[in-house]
Formats: sequence, structure tokens, C-alpha cells
Amino acid sequence: MMSDTLELEIEALGAAGDGIARRDGRTVFVPATLPGERVRARLTGRRGEALTAEAVAVLTPSPDRVAPACPHVPACGACVLAHWADGPYAAWKRGKLVEALARAGFPDAPVAPLACTPPGTRRRADLALRRRPEGVAVGYHERGGDAVLDLSACAVLDPRIVALLDPLRALLRRLPALKRDGSALVNLLETGPDLLLRTDGVLDAPGRALLAGFAAEQGIPRIAWARGNGPAETAAQLGPVAIRLGGVAVAPPPGAFLQASPAGEAAIVAAVLAGLPERLPARAALADLYAGNGTLTFPLAARARVSAFEGVAESVAALSAAAGKARARVTAVRRDLDRQPLAVKELQGFAAVVLDPPYAGAAAQMPLLARAGVPRVVYVSCNPGALARDAQGLAGAGYRVAAATPVDQFLWSPHLESVVVFCRS
Repeated sequence: MMSDTLELEIEALGAAGDGIARRDGRTVFVPATLPGERVRARLTGRRGEALTAEAVAVLTPSPDRVAPACPHVPACGACVLAHWADGPYAAWKRGKLVEALARAGFPDAPVAPLACTPPGTRRRADLALRRRPEGVAVGYHERGGDAVLDLSACAVLDPRIVALLDPLRALLRRLPALKRDGSALVNLLETGPDLLLRTDGVLDAPGRALLAGFAAEQGIPRIAWARGNGPAETAAQLGPVAIRLGGVAVAPPPGAFLQASPAGEAAIVAAVLAGLPERLPARAALADLYAGNGTLTFPLAARARVSAFEGVAESVAALSAAAGKARARVTAVRRDLDRQPLAVKELQGFAAVVLDPPYAGAAAQMPLLARAGVPRVVYVSCNPGALARDAQGLAGAGYRVAAATPVDQFLWSPHLESVVVFCRS
């Protein structure tokens, strides 16, 4: 029965950060536990062939267990490893990159120590919204469920985002466009917070007036709105929006992807630039695939001419406009690399190819990239599993790993960013 309680020894952590135990030959996943702990747990369900359980008591705590920095742990589904000491936590995250590269065919890859992100610096938040009889919950989903945890504090978000939570709740209580569920994506730009609201109802004229007033009260230059997953439109704009990427001012579209923290972005950019050849010929060209708004494009353009490929039209427009104003050595091209990857001949003219694909990776592009024989490939990954799959072709094509840097952009979560530099042997 799923209500049974039992004692379990936690042997390791799984990819999602859950403790792994064995019972009668079966794997049991137990959230909020650590290797070496003995716990009393209640069985709660199944995950494929494995069982899931909830720890009701930690009988023998690990010496590496610490008090979480946030009052919402362990209910919050974001910071699932906030109860782990810094040293073993960092080693586990670095180990995810080591394991991914070994699975790809690079068992001896040189992997640097984990580049850490300080608490209280995340500048991007995608918050869930849910209307309840008593008001509107604004926060993250609870661990293992669909319920929205109403945030009162957050140890990873920039305090300027946390300060918006209560005013946002008050606004949403009065906004008829939010019937039941929605989301609020906040990007902290140099011009202030940039807000994209997605609701399950239509935004009417009084609702737009509410948003304009809220923007003025909170110093928000732009508020955009969309119904469900539809296209975003500007609902209120009181001033320009801008963020500097590689020293170039970019006006990103509403809800644009940004690296989660300034420190994380700086670590990624530094690792990418360090992965380029030490000397590039005067006419050398670089390719930036999945370029977004230019996070890597503009730092690369300081070294050589850059062709930046991106599938989202609004991001291409923002990147191109910024490059034109800055007179940067950048050509922005709209191209869906999943449907129309660059061909071998198109790739062969580049001294190096940098790619920063989405979570699913670059399955369509990587076989062509391996065949092209580009001297350097710099892969920025947000998913070790996709990286392991995508890099297998490079191993078969005679590449080696010159450097690998794990970056902890999402503090206390199981997610890992990394930058891996592949060179032709």
C-alpha cells in the first residue's frame, strides 16, 4: 500500500536532486534527503518502475545537512537542494558535467571547479499566478504538484523582484483578465523591471488603465500582456527598455530570454571567450547559433566578425537594431536551426562556432557540425543530458575537450549550465 512507512538508507542523489534508496530490489526516490542518511519514509506513488516516498523523519542526518536559507523550503519546487552544504553540493553539480562528458565519449575531460552564483542575484523570474477566494497567489509551484506556493520571501531572487510581489498581488486582485491561472515573467533590465503578464482572460480598457497606473507607481518602464501562450503586446509603456550585452545597449522584446544572473552571464561569457583560438586572422568569422538577443554575440564581435543565427523574429530584430546603432561587426540572420540547420558548406568558413541551444539541445544541427570539421566548437549547455547526446558526434569526428566549465546559475536547484570547448585533434 502507498501509505506504508518504512526505514530507508539514502545511497545517492538522482538527477532531479531526490535521494535514492533501494527496497526489495526496487529504486525509491525520496525528496529532501541526502546521501548517507537514514530516514523514515511514507510511500506516495510510482515513477515508472521506481517508487516515490516522502521522508517523515530523518533518523540519522548527514553531517552535510544545513538549515535552508529560505522559509519556503522544502515546500517550494525550485530550491530542492537548499539543505545541502556548499562543498558536497558543488562537487555533485560538477560531477553532472563530468558524467555527461564521459557518456559522450570524453572520459578524461578537464572539468573546472563549479562557478557559483551568489544568493539574491537572480534577475529573471517566471512566476505562477492563481486566483483563490482569499486573493491571488504569486510564486512558484509546490514541489511535486500543481499548487502555487505564495511567496513571501526568496533567497535567490534579486530583492527588487521580491519587493514587487506584494504590489503585484494587490494589482492582480483587481485585474479581471486573470480568471484563474496565469504567469508573470519579470526581467530586471538596466532601465528597471520589465513585466510580461499572461492571463486566461481578455485584457480590457480598464485593465490596461490599471496596468499603466501600476507601471507608474512601481517604476516599471514597460508592461506587456498576452492571453495564454499567445503573442505578447505592449499594454503600457512609460519609457525605453534596455540591457547592456557585451557593452552594447539592447532593447529586448517582452519576456526575452536572459541569463539568470549577472554573475552567471559573466562566467559563461568568460568561458566562451577563453575557448576561442588565441589568435584569429584579421578576416576570421565566428558563428553564434541560437543567438537570442546577443548575450554572446556582442562579446564575440569584439574578437571577430560574427554571423548570429536565431529563430525568434523579435530577438533577431532587437539584436540587429542594437548592432546597427553600435556599428558592431554583426550580421543577424533569422533561421530556425531545428528545422533548417546550417549545412556543412555553410559551417566550413567559420574559425569557430558557438552555440547556446535551448533545453532540448541541438539534435538537428550537431551531426552537420561534426562533419564540417570546424576547428573550434564552443557549446553552452543548460541540460547535461542533451549535451551528452549532442557531443557524441564530436567525439566520433575526432574532437577533444580542451576546457569544460560548470556554472551554477540556478542556485540550490538540480539544473546546471556549462560551457564546453571542443577542438579538433
